[in-house]
Amino acid sequence: MKSLYLLCLAFGSVISAQTITFKGCYNIFDNQTYTFTKTGVDPHGKNIYMTTPIDGQSCSGLGSCEFKLQWNNTLTRWEFLADEGYGTFTSPSLVYYNSTGNNAALNPPSNTVGTWVENTTFTQQAGGCGGNLTAANSTMTGDVHTTTLAISEAVKRKIQIFPNPVSDFITISGIDNGRLIQIYNISGQLALSEVFEQKVNVSQLSSGMYVLKIIMKDSETYEFKFVKK
Repeated sequence: MKSLYLLCLAFGSVISAQTITFKGCYNIFDNQTYTFTKTGVDPHGKNIYMTTPIDGQSCSGLGSCEFKLQWNNTLTRWEFLADEGYGTFTSPSLVYYNSTGNNAALNPPSNTVGTWVENTTFTQQAGGCGGNLTAANSTMTGDVHTTTLAISEAVKRKIQIFPNPVSDFITISGIDNGRLIQIYNISGQLALSEVFEQKVNVSQLSSGMYVLKIIMKDSETYEFKFVKK
């Protein structure tokens, strides 16, 4: 982004396992798609996604666009940020924020989870983005969360994993339409991925904290933290 007014939004179809694409904010950025790629993990275990600077890609004539999706632990919210110029994020501009989208998750929420609120203090300088993100005015898919079900809600619905801490096998109860199981370490790296079974062998994992992600046949996801002895 080479101008203070540069804001672009476009999260769309997944390019790879750790990619987010976005399309939106048509008032400012026209009908364009922007790709975010995972660039690292913050000290709180949250994944960080950035667009690759594209010199010369039009943002409705405002310059090239560089953006970042990251967790703000002080304000306990996910943020969509625009660079202050030339691809640097020392003092970025806030475009959207989401304080209600399953904040226990390692990845940012989609545009249908919680509310991605437009920061009009910034966007109105360039004509506005048309309001908060919704499925009607944007697409945001890929490595994002698509369910509002948090861990506490899962417990209420009788979905449980045990024992915790665990040495060898984790048992999952309360699910009859699971499709896939993924286990991530505290750095957000995928440690295990396999077809859903009610018993999961974790004996080969190193000791430490992990997140077990259950992906359902209807694409809903549930996440649980556990400790490997």
